[in-house]
Amino acid sequence: MTALATGGAAPPTVGPRRPALRRYAPALAGYAVVATVLLVADTPVAALARWTGYAVLAVLLPGTLVFRALRRRPHTLVEDLAMGAAVGLVLELAAWAACTALGVPGWLRLWPLAVLVPFAAVPRLRRHWRVRYPAVAPTGWAWSLTGVVAGFTLYLYGSFLAVTPVLPTDEGQAQYIDLAFQLSLAGAATHQVPLDVPQAAGEPLHYHWFGFAHLAATSLVSGVDLPTVFFRLGVPALCALAAVLVAVVGWRISGRPYAGVAAAALMFTVGEFGFENGWRQLFGSQATFIVWGSPSMTYSWVLLLPLVAALGELVGRARGVTVPALGRGAWVLVVLFLAASTGAKASSLPVVLAALAFTAAVALVVRRRLPRAVLVAAGLAVAAQFFATAVLFAFESHGVTVDPFSGLRPYVPAGRSAGVTALVWVLVAVAFLLNLQLRLAGAVALLRSRRWRLEPVQVFLLGGALAGPAVYLLVGHPGSSNQYFTRTGFAFGVLLSAWGWAEVADRADLSARGRRLLGAGAAGFAVLLTAVQLSSATSTPATQAYAPVLPLLCWATALAVLALVVGLYWPVLVARWPALAGRGGLLLLTAVLVAGAPGLVMDAAATRTYPNGGAYPVVAMPASRVEAARWVYAHSDPDDVLATNVHCRAVVDGWCDARSFWLSGYAERSVLVEGWAFAPRMVGRPEGPYAPFWDAARQRANDAAFTAPTAAGLAALRDRYGVRWLVVDRRVGTESPTLRTLADLRHDTGRMAVYRLR
Repeated sequence: MTALATGGAAPPTVGPRRPALRRYAPALAGYAVVATVLLVADTPVAALARWTGYAVLAVLLPGTLVFRALRRRPHTLVEDLAMGAAVGLVLELAAWAACTALGVPGWLRLWPLAVLVPFAAVPRLRRHWRVRYPAVAPTGWAWSLTGVVAGFTLYLYGSFLAVTPVLPTDEGQAQYIDLAFQLSLAGAATHQVPLDVPQAAGEPLHYHWFGFAHLAATSLVSGVDLPTVFFRLGVPALCALAAVLVAVVGWRISGRPYAGVAAAALMFTVGEFGFENGWRQLFGSQATFIVWGSPSMTYSWVLLLPLVAALGELVGRARGVTVPALGRGAWVLVVLFLAASTGAKASSLPVVLAALAFTAAVALVVRRRLPRAVLVAAGLAVAAQFFATAVLFAFESHGVTVDPFSGLRPYVPAGRSAGVTALVWVLVAVAFLLNLQLRLAGAVALLRSRRWRLEPVQVFLLGGALAGPAVYLLVGHPGSSNQYFTRTGFAFGVLLSAWGWAEVADRADLSARGRRLLGAGAAGFAVLLTAVQLSSATSTPATQAYAPVLPLLCWATALAVLALVVGLYWPVLVARWPALAGRGGLLLLTAVLVAGAPGLVMDAAATRTYPNGGAYPVVAMPASRVEAARWVYAHSDPDDVLATNVHCRAVVDGWCDARSFWLSGYAERSVLVEGWAFAPRMVGRPEGPYAPFWDAARQRANDAAFTAPTAAGLAALRDRYGVRWLVVDRRVGTESPTLRTLADLRHDTGRMAVYRLR
């Protein structure tokens, strides 16, 4: 917010041409920061260089050429590159599917030629190689966006990169529980389409796996090994692209450059509002941790944001916006991004559909007609949702059920009087809004200033912003995955909120000195809040259901009292400093939006107390297991199936916690029976991760290969299931001595052993 305030609310979009070095300095500085952080996090220099070449030549270049051919007129170089990168990811996905289905994933490196050759050979397309732009990104806008990207990358370093090695370094290594599972999906995508469940060979994976296909394609094209892509390069790159997309989409939709970069700050600098008191996951999430705990969320944002831009053109542009329209190419972009969103994240399309339905409903009430473009767009979204539900997800619910307010219910104690229960429900609902929606306060300012008479595109953004938390409150999930609907709604909400902030800033009409003071004040307020939150962090055990939300409500009350006191003394302050007259609303709104700034700092700081992924569930990831898995990867074929004697994260009272994914993750191979808890058919079972495997005969045959092997049994595993390798962890169970006479021992480190079937 400091950079935003000092840059001004709405500078002209056309400025004088600057020397090339100055013009590209923000982008170069941003890349330098990200690259430096990655190198400090032990990313090999060669891997970074290879990935950079892949990003430029195999995503950015072909995607930008196609985007230029689709949009009507150019606007800015940064928009062409950001939107082009998103288009490039969609084209990459199609190329990956084709090459993998044909059994030639190695040919994927050649896919950019399918774009580059026509654009070099066809005269009508050749003009898109060199474009003159009527607008130049303002210097303050560019450096502000660079600050957002740099700051968020530093957060990723503190919360993820610094505490999660590419390969474990000792036997005591722990890791966030989902990461090995996600790595296994990316590993499967290097040679499968559609994907099977890596932990149960042959079981169809009815899931949103497109983001992991992107990671697989990154590795295949760049030549960088998949763990380095997954644990180092992929997440920071997607986050940086998403931040830039928020900024350019906000600029395009609102016509205000600083509305776009303010939206990027709200999404990637301001975290959740909530003062730390030992509880890390209020309402299913904490800060923006989800970007590394679930890379598919960030991947879905990268596709959703340009989809919002294209749909914003179709539902009705705002009056006075001078950004050139996309033209008919907007329809092609809508189709491309809807298609890619079907398997990017299951939360994307429902929120888009709800936003379009809300837009249509408002148009029907206000204008007494349904816009044709909105109806056609909604029809396309319905078709995409049906494809996702029927084909990709096979009508699997993944544990999602209609369960209103299930995300709030854990904080409401049972057995109290009706009055007390109602009061607690109200307070918990307020805490939910403060915790997750405070950064959208600018939308309220926009509604108030426009007296509820919004432009169609603003109605569309409001619909998406409301739909996200509404779906979260409507449905339930045993793993709190309904939180992803709220995250999807952020992509709409921050654009609307920043638009409101920019309009309030316009009306305040600050001088250059006033903007600098506002920026300094916002930064000081953020630092003060962060210092208070760091100093007050405790780990007090919860004695009441509502205890986790009490610190948040108490601090919100304290800040509200502070705002009230300032409001009472405002006339005195205006009399002392007349320049404050008419600027109180801007100061208040800026303070409200900045209130969540400590969120990311607190999330990263949690690693001091809760290493290896913060306070989130972790699983043991001993280096010896990973070494054995990587040995198998290096000596096996992609279609080989593995068998192992490790199925459980832990055994509790005789029940197996079947969340073990290390072998399929690091070997990048399918396993006959590993940990089955995340298989779609198992998610949502009442037993949770302790539900038994659905094919008892297969599990018995798997386990007998280690405890009571026979020549016939091993031959059946080989011929029926395609098993070629047996991987043993002797701390879980020592293999039978007979196994050495029936299979070849190829790798032995004492704890771990790998056999090849004959």
